[in-house]
Amino acid sequence: MTNLRIGVMYDRDWAPEGLPGFARQAEALGVDDLWVVEDLGWNGGVSAAAVALGATERLRVGIGITPAPLRSPALLAMELATLARVFPGRLVAGIGHGVRGWMVSVGVAPGSPLALLEETITSVRALLRGERVELAGREVRLDGIQLVHPPAEVPPVVAGVVRSRSLELSGRVADGTLIAEGHGPRDLENTRALTAKGGAAADHTLTVLSFCCVGEDPDQVARTLHPVTEGQGAWLGRPQDEVFTVSGRPAQAAAHVQDLAAAGADTVVLRVIGPEPLDQLKAVLGALGR
Repeated sequence: MTNLRIGVMYDRDWAPEGLPGFARQAEALGVDDLWVVEDLGWNGGVSAAAVALGATERLRVGIGITPAPLRSPALLAMELATLARVFPGRLVAGIGHGVRGWMVSVGVAPGSPLALLEETITSVRALLRGERVELAGREVRLDGIQLVHPPAEVPPVVAGVVRSRSLELSGRVADGTLIAEGHGPRDLENTRALTAKGGAAADHTLTVLSFCCVGEDPDQVARTLHPVTEGQGAWLGRPQDEVFTVSGRPAQAAAHVQDLAAAGADTVVLRVIGPEPLDQLKAVLGALGR
């Protein structure tokens, strides 16, 4: 627990103009990370990260996630390098498959999602290291591309993935793995095993997003969480009551965070559901002794 990072998500449904103030208040509360979202039709992840970084002084900002089909690896590396040079040590770049239906709707669904993700992460990481990249891949082509201004401190690139083959891929090519909301301690044990099977290094990180709802009335907490856990359960293909959350009274929520840490999480990012999210965040941090 001593090295566990605690983060908070700026939810995709919240208006973008509220991000600077929220980021400053979250920083004042003592969180380690703020994570922004890139979902089709909501917000741009790189621009949101820039807003959050510019509004704060020490917060690490994570992008969760940029869909590989929507992003040229060269352009993505350029954008990330700019942020990493201006805000060294304060950026984590998440890349994932994207929601297949959304990718189809804008005409960018790849023939091989696994190949595209591997080639994107591999080339972005190489470009950020300042390397000249020649790649004639199955999904990505880069003909001698090199950044003029690579960052002195290369930001970690993590894979936001769920399924077994993608988790192995993350272990093989990424600096860490970003796990979607609803996954609990037993899922994390499986995740660690799959990324290790892919060849994950000892410093491969595990970041876990988790729905969070804190309150003294358990029935009210359950009602507040119901729509999101129902939808996430359907997406994950598991019963609603098996969707893990950090919820309940503050001490209970803190215990759930500790369970994730004990199962191998390096960072737990709270996606706060319900009213007064900063007050809920403050309650969890207090129960954790932060």
